[in-house]
Amino acid sequence: MGAFCFGWLFNRTIMRGETSLMVLEMPSYKSPSLKHLVIYVLERARIFIRRAGTVILGLTIILWAAMNYPKTEGDPSSQVAHSVAGMAGHAIEPVIKPLGFDWKIGIGLIASFAAREVFNSTMGVIYAVENSDDEDITPLREHMQAETWPDGAPVYTPLVCVSVMVFFVFAMQCLSTVAVVKRETNGWKWPLFQIAYMTAAAYFASLIVYQGGRLLGF
Repeated sequence: MGAFCFGWLFNRTIMRGETSLMVLEMPSYKSPSLKHLVIYVLERARIFIRRAGTVILGLTIILWAAMNYPKTEGDPSSQVAHSVAGMAGHAIEPVIKPLGFDWKIGIGLIASFAAREVFNSTMGVIYAVENSDDEDITPLREHMQAETWPDGAPVYTPLVCVSVMVFFVFAMQCLSTVAVVKRETNGWKWPLFQIAYMTAAAYFASLIVYQGGRLLGF
């Protein structure tokens, strides 16, 4: 639904113009040659790794460094709290607090820009959860359930969890997508625009859900 709404909006604003006619001649369908198929796949993979892969690698290194520097003494959670990412999380907390998010969730949002599934592992690092079984997330759940605001109110309420999910529905949290858009458009204009409008949409959607839920007593 959100994609249709944005498509309708952009078609009447920034991409407004005369509708161009398109004629598409459909070829006769034949079984593909296995040799040509393998060559095509390998060639496209090589192009992707060379163009998009360099962007992904560079941004991933930046995110990793932000989570691990400057080095501090103490446990992993202390390291994250005093890292560049931790300072960024504290800095954006006033902005994301209306969504029900604290600074730790803020770090998760920053780190998950690499990919939204990184959010879970990032929260595990923040709460210093060590578990060899990747499928068992009970310790992380228990740590998060015990997290409170300074006034003693729980951070992770059902409403906050819904707010987080709504944010990720709309947010641009995928480096590979950004890299592909940059490669296809041969510049940073459209990737940056994509990040900006999708982040704004995610913020306001999450804001409406969280504040609306609070007004309804949830």
